[in-house]
Amino acid sequence: MLQADEDLPDVPGVPAPWRLAGHGWIVAMRLSADSPVREAFLPPELVHRGRGLLSFLMYVDYEQSDCGPYRELLFIPGSFPFADGRRHLSISRIVVSTWESVVNGRKNWGIPKDRADFEVQYSLHGGREDRIRVSSEGRSLCLLQFEASPLPVRFPVYSALAPRGLTTLAQHHGGRTYYYTPDARGQIRPGRVLSWKFNSALFPDLADAIAIGAFKVETFRMTFPVARVE
Repeated sequence: MLQADEDLPDVPGVPAPWRLAGHGWIVAMRLSADSPVREAFLPPELVHRGRGLLSFLMYVDYEQSDCGPYRELLFIPGSFPFADGRRHLSISRIVVSTWESVVNGRKNWGIPKDRADFEVQYSLHGGREDRIRVSSEGRSLCLLQFEASPLPVRFPVYSALAPRGLTTLAQHHGGRTYYYTPDARGQIRPGRVLSWKFNSALFPDLADAIAIGAFKVETFRMTFPVARVE
């Protein structure tokens, strides 16, 4: 499914670290133990080795980044064992809106990015609903509808407060393993998933997942550091 590295277009290199700012949504969910979504789009090294109580879907609109503005949608099915003897969260599927992000994301952190088209409508129906449609080469990938809480409640979040073992991600790509620990801070607001629909050929189908928490990230700043590569 993943487009081969040698087939990607030639774009300017943008080495790490990256500093990014924007907004988005995070959904925490539960998957059944036998859900095929747990194995979808994984590299062979990680198949049948995942576990974890929670999985995560994230939509992010990077208004600023070192490679320019772009949007992304990603899925983390759980944690997996890696050669450093630890378990790490790992992204199994991610699509972004620019080739600059695709090429440099793979090169810098081994993140398996593909390019897709995003159509986004913010602040619908009274200013609390967001609708995101993603397509790939003319085929619908997903349609997401979120609604933020009407209550004016916002919570500050700082990744530095979490144990490093919970915030370090790892990726297998091109025969290498990449370890990286993003640093982020921002404000989140409770919300809910109104609906979602996925094309299982292009993205993990979360139809049977149970969303246990959805949060609108109203503003954030993030640093993606230089990865440790083995």
